[in-house]
Amino acid sequence: MRLGLALGYWGRRPGPRDLALARQAERLGYHSVWTSESWGSDAFTPLAWIAAHTSRIRLGTAVAQMAARSPTATAMHALTLDHLSGGRVLLGLGLSGPQVVEGWYGRPFPQSPLTATREYVDVVRQVLRREAPVALDGRFHPLPYTGPGATGLGKPLKSITHPLRPGLPVLLGAEGPRNVAQTTRIADGWLPLYWSPARAGLYAAALDGVPEGFMVAPMAQARLCDDLAEGLRPVKTMLALYIGGMGHAARNFHADLMARMGYEEEARRIQRLFLAGRREEAVAAVPDAFADEISLVGPRERIAERLALWREGPVTDLLVTAPDPATLRLLAELNA
Repeated sequence: MRLGLALGYWGRRPGPRDLALARQAERLGYHSVWTSESWGSDAFTPLAWIAAHTSRIRLGTAVAQMAARSPTATAMHALTLDHLSGGRVLLGLGLSGPQVVEGWYGRPFPQSPLTATREYVDVVRQVLRREAPVALDGRFHPLPYTGPGATGLGKPLKSITHPLRPGLPVLLGAEGPRNVAQTTRIADGWLPLYWSPARAGLYAAALDGVPEGFMVAPMAQARLCDDLAEGLRPVKTMLALYIGGMGHAARNFHADLMARMGYEEEARRIQRLFLAGRREEAVAAVPDAFADEISLVGPRERIAERLALWREGPVTDLLVTAPDPATLRLLAELNA
């Protein structure tokens, strides 16, 4: 199992330690570093900065939101950064949800998410392969565009720039069972959310028969500490935000995932409290057991025991959100 460093997205301002952590992760032998985006900082620009200050570590987006860019624009970002970094890009994509797609990007959330995802990946791969002008008779991403307002002058085009790697890896952040199953067929890897080593069986059928080299790369918060309750606090804060605030009360994919993992009543309670403005109570309502099983928190011996459980399952790459150099170093030592 390889290790990756997940930096996430910026908060109010750039993470002051992100570059230092990325450089330390490279020195420690981490395979990859990953950035994210929500409705603030983008995923690609920080990776370009990190690429300029590193030489070996892979550069991943976990995830770049599909609604933020057309598939051809995303392919342009990826192939450009891949050239500049010497072939280190891992392109992780995610559909996001209706609240962000319609509220931030001003686009309709697709009524057929699987079809929209499949078309998006198809176009990205066409650009990267550069075998012919890109064309797709698609419902969501037609090329050339011939819908309302079209001039009729559009024609299929081929990238001027030759991609460095036609097979640049494409990974998908998928949560629903059908989306996960499709991911194993059309992508090079899967970026799970809320992975629990104790519940890996939930995805056994979907992952059965995946091709060699297929990446299963979940994120997990990690923290070396003596006080378990204090160490779990950031995990619970993150969960309360995603389950309570990253989606509508009637349609929140993160809350639905927590429910499928056996915490349905707790997920709905967190939603109600968060949406009522009672955020501290929402954090407190996150079960310690759930926060604990999806993270690596505690003293060295406890983290070592739990890390062994992650290695037993189908996970190929563990993407850790670690706030300090000591935790990064410990994980590298334990995983050696």
